[in-house]
Amino acid sequence: MNGKVDVAVMIGTGVPQSLQALGKRVCWVVLVDGERRGTAFASRNEALECQAAWLAQLARCHAA
Repeated sequence: MNGKVDVAVMIGTGVPQSLQALGKRVCWVVLVDGERRGTAFASRNEALECQAAWLAQLARCHAA
């Protein structure tokens, strides 16, 4: 794992049914080395917080 962590947006049919049921037509996901990790987030800020947590965890792993 080289530790690239991105936030991606999903629109329309890519949005999980649980969020669509709440009227959401867009969501954000966290990608670690190109693979989706965890849940879809209703807000970009939530996804950015998750991204920060992943980056901190990866930094600890690389420091060890």
